[in-house]
Amino acid sequence: MNNQLSIKTIVAIGIGAAVFIILARFVAIPTGIPNTTIQTSYAFLALMAVVFGPIAGGLIGFIGHTLNDALSYGSVWWSWVFVSLFIGLFIGLFWKKLDIESGIFGKKQIISFNIIQAVVQAIGWFLLAPVLDILIYAEPANKVFVQGIVAGLSNIITVGIIGTLLLIAYSKTRSQSNSLRKQ
Repeated sequence: MNNQLSIKTIVAIGIGAAVFIILARFVAIPTGIPNTTIQTSYAFLALMAVVFGPIAGGLIGFIGHTLNDALSYGSVWWSWVFVSLFIGLFIGLFWKKLDIESGIFGKKQIISFNIIQAVVQAIGWFLLAPVLDILIYAEPANKVFVQGIVAGLSNIITVGIIGTLLLIAYSKTRSQSNSLRKQ
């Protein structure tokens, strides 16, 4: 691929960011921890990152989270926006390894995907989000680490279940390379 983004990828970024906003705003479940919800938007972000790659994944996370914060709260919480970019980008780095376009998303790919997404999200939510909250906003460490742990665990589980189901469903729409037979 050359250095330019394809029209298909640019459209996917725009639509992906819009769907991310809708899911983050309307399909989130409160956890009881302030400003922390169980998000279905990260399952969709993982799907888009695996299908369209790291640039699309990162931009969908960044644009979607930024606009959602601006529309929902009137200001942007940049530390968590950065984590959304990080998650989309780093899950997307494994798009060729997972090769969803081959039409195969079996046990091996499911395990690989879930290891990747769990590690990426653990780094993002357990480490980056709290540390950035402390550095950027001078938030109390105990508060932001609890928020990060709750957000991270819920997102890992949500992506593990919903994200895996989305990827299985998507893979079934792709033709397997060995599925054609001469008659």
